[in-house]
Amino acid sequence: MVAADIPLVAAMQRTAVVADPDAARLESSAAALRAAGYAVRTAQDAETLFSVLDGGRPSVLVVDSSLSPRESRVPVLVLVDLNDGDVIEAIEGTGVRDCIAKPPEPKELVHRATALISLVERRTRSRQEAEALREQLRLVSAAVRGTNDPQEIADYVVTGFGETFGADHVWLTTFEDERVPPITAQWCRPGLDPLAAGPLEDEAAARSTADQLWARAEVLTTDGSDGSVRLPKSLEDLHAKASVVVPMGEGNSSLGILWIALLDSPRVWSRAELGLIQHVAGNAAHGLIQSHLITSQLQVVKQLQELDKAKTDFLATVNHELRTPLTSIMAYLDMIQESTANPVSPEVHQMLDIVVRNTERLRMLIEDMLSVSRSGGGDGQLHLTPVRLGSTLEIVAGALRPLATLQNVTIALEPAQEDPELMGDEVQLQQVFTNLVSNAIKFTPSGGKIHVGSGSHTDPDGARWATVRVTDTGIGISSEEIAHIFTRFYRASNAMAGAVPGTGLGLAITKDIVGRHGGRIDVASELGAGTTVTVTLPLGNGEPRAS
Repeated sequence: MVAADIPLVAAMQRTAVVADPDAARLESSAAALRAAGYAVRTAQDAETLFSVLDGGRPSVLVVDSSLSPRESRVPVLVLVDLNDGDVIEAIEGTGVRDCIAKPPEPKELVHRATALISLVERRTRSRQEAEALREQLRLVSAAVRGTNDPQEIADYVVTGFGETFGADHVWLTTFEDERVPPITAQWCRPGLDPLAAGPLEDEAAARSTADQLWARAEVLTTDGSDGSVRLPKSLEDLHAKASVVVPMGEGNSSLGILWIALLDSPRVWSRAELGLIQHVAGNAAHGLIQSHLITSQLQVVKQLQELDKAKTDFLATVNHELRTPLTSIMAYLDMIQESTANPVSPEVHQMLDIVVRNTERLRMLIEDMLSVSRSGGGDGQLHLTPVRLGSTLEIVAGALRPLATLQNVTIALEPAQEDPELMGDEVQLQQVFTNLVSNAIKFTPSGGKIHVGSGSHTDPDGARWATVRVTDTGIGISSEEIAHIFTRFYRASNAMAGAVPGTGLGLAITKDIVGRHGGRIDVASELGAGTTVTVTLPLGNGEPRAS
């Protein structure tokens, strides 16, 4: 910021208020200040002084110690008796104040008053310049925090420093470092040619200097290049009249360096300016580190997405290739079993039954894999129709009773007092309840029972829900493993130990379908005592939420 941008008290006529109970001294002090060009107002007592001060803020207050205010927003020159040490001690260290022996000599009075005003003006100007500098660099830091692009961060920094300090050239580069990407950025004053600044000629030496400065939390100010930092030759050849070299770092070591140069005029860098430069350089280093991490994470995410897509494509292809020959195998098995012209022997028929059951198991596995590939690839379209839960559960129970009989397990379908209707995909809901009941059959020992029941309820907010509960007397699941059973390919430890067949896909598929219908699935279980799975689905006019 240039000086013309800062309002100065000196640009206006200076005003003074003189307060003294001694009439002769009051008149003498006022006359001296008027002769020096001051506009003067006077007061002989405290009441008049406060009234005069209420009428406007003067440039200086010349006041006898008996009338001196404890606090003042204007510079105060106090008339004191030099023999009164207590008064002088009370004045010292109380802000912008000075004292002068009374009666004051006219020339000394004017000189001391003018010096006190100048001191206040300089302090005001410095404070305003510091505030303006802080605001400009605050905007630079805000711009740095507002982007994750490393090059943009570097460009914001060099441009911000160049415009703030009226520099001729600003140059930033990072070292070879795994924490930040390789970045070089420069800014030059309009009218100057950009520098042909390439890599550091001696990065090891530059990094050593930057590490030392970083360790001491210092910057390097020079009257031109002194060789202490090996910059590119295009920078050193400029022979800048004033420059500052700032390390950029993190932790115990530097990771880059920043150079600000003025070509034609020397400059003294204030402590406040250097502190603010270091602060912004620190923000830039943090931003570069974060942007590098984010870029690396995005690359990892992209690779994972590509791998996931490849997995989905692979599953879809494998499913297609498996389904085609499996369909032919199942068709020929049916033909052999149903043939009346050439019936097979009971022994062969028994072997064919085993082949049919294993073929059906393979078909269900392929269907599960296909469901996983569809849901993972975003192909979760629901074909919504009105669905009666009671009817759906009857179909599922009827289809699985032969399997339950084979396992010596009883399926009890509890009669529902009402048969709620909901909007859903009937085929997928049948898959949900088939998975749950078939799981119960697999994990229930011989002689066990499975209860399937349904109902509905209304929440206090008026939302209506249908519930389906599948309860078994099986081996149960430990509380530590319940949270994982909906993870793809996860199988409980007791299932693995008991060699219970399965892929760990059924519950993952079930949860996905229930979720796409806007419902939820809950599991309560106890090892050795059985498991209850509850599916809750929305009723009413609300449509299931999209996948």
